Amino acid sequence: MPRTAVVDVDPWLVEHTPELRIELCGTRMLFTPGLSFGSRYVVSPMEGQVYDYLPETMIATVRNVKDFAGALALDKWTCNANGRQVAFWKKARERKFTACFIDQGYCFNAGEWSFPDAPLRGVFGRNDVYACITGWESFEPWLSRIESFPESSLWPLAEELPPEWYDADIDALQKLLCKLLERRSRVRELILSFKNSSRNPFPNWREWSN
Repeated sequence: MPRTAVVDVDPWLVEHTPELRIELCGTRMLFTPGLSFGSRYVVSPMEGQVYDYLPETMIATVRNVKDFAGALALDKWTCNANGRQVAFWKKARERKFTACFIDQGYCFNAGEWSFPDAPLRGVFGRNDVYACITGWESFEPWLSRIESFPESSLWPLAEELPPEWYDADIDALQKLLCKLLERRSRVRELILSFKNSSRNPFPNWREWSN
């Protein structure tokens, strides 16, 4: 995933940057200045190229295609209500692409902070990226890390969040974090639900290896 940071956006920058507008119901509105979420572009345009789509024939050129299993485990844990978004990038003269997993905005069902789980939520739109999944071992080390994620590590992470991002509602944030801790033990069940769906995403799954 791309590197992230909390960025303090100055009101002057918003006022003098036409691109920092959003059109909502036909009305153009300014972005809100202040502490904002910043996500680094995966590669400088001067150094390489970025694609939001690769044809199936080129998936073999993705050097970290096995990481789609880790992204799936994370998306099921956090109930990403959107399809899995990916940027494929490579530097000039490189032959292989790297998949970078972007846009986590619909985790926790976006601003609803609820978990309406469904087999096809939080998954990539094509099965070819999951062809390398042969069993539960394909989800390691990510799955074990989620299942054993220590409660003591979660609260310090939450303390880094600017209070204005959650309207300073400590109780709501605490409920969300408690729900995440509770869901650690459900990730296998949620992955299995996707596996057994009509989409048949893991054609190379070997039951005997598990």
